[in-house]
Amino acid sequence: MGNGTIHFIFTGGTIDSYYKGSADTAVPNKHSVIPEYLNGLALYEKLKFTEICMKDSRALTSNDIKKICAVVEKSACKKVVITHGTYTMPDTARYIKTNLKRKDQKIVLTGSMIPLNGFNFTDAPFNLGFSIAALELIDNGVYLAFNGKIFTPEEVAKDFPKGRFYSMFKAKQ
Repeated sequence: MGNGTIHFIFTGGTIDSYYKGSADTAVPNKHSVIPEYLNGLALYEKLKFTEICMKDSRALTSNDIKKICAVVEKSACKKVVITHGTYTMPDTARYIKTNLKRKDQKIVLTGSMIPLNGFNFTDAPFNLGFSIAALELIDNGVYLAFNGKIFTPEEVAKDFPKGRFYSMFKAKQ
């Protein structure tokens, strides 16, 4: 594992969920479906997968977030993508940025508003691909990559009605 390997860390969230009945909130899968999806692509980089948990991000505990940070800290990879629920993604990004001791990695958090599996019109594949592309564009640090934009943890906020993130320092679009 090294510079050419991308370490994917899974925590659940809508991207790795399904809808059950008429529920308005997605239910996390028992295990991530993202490795199967990514392994089906002809990516240039090698991929490493670590599943931390499979939870709605509102159910993540402080121990879960500490474990995410610890896995990133110990990773042999310089490129890391963390899939995460959108409700608390900015909070986790800020925690990682504040508490990660090493500064030699490019770390991107992403997710989706619609699950990867079961929907024709889901933002999940786009956000996964954009996150991989973002690793080629960003400097070392912690970022969110979503809907074709790259955000820093300090600036990002979620626009719940529009189902996307925006920069608090720029005019809302």
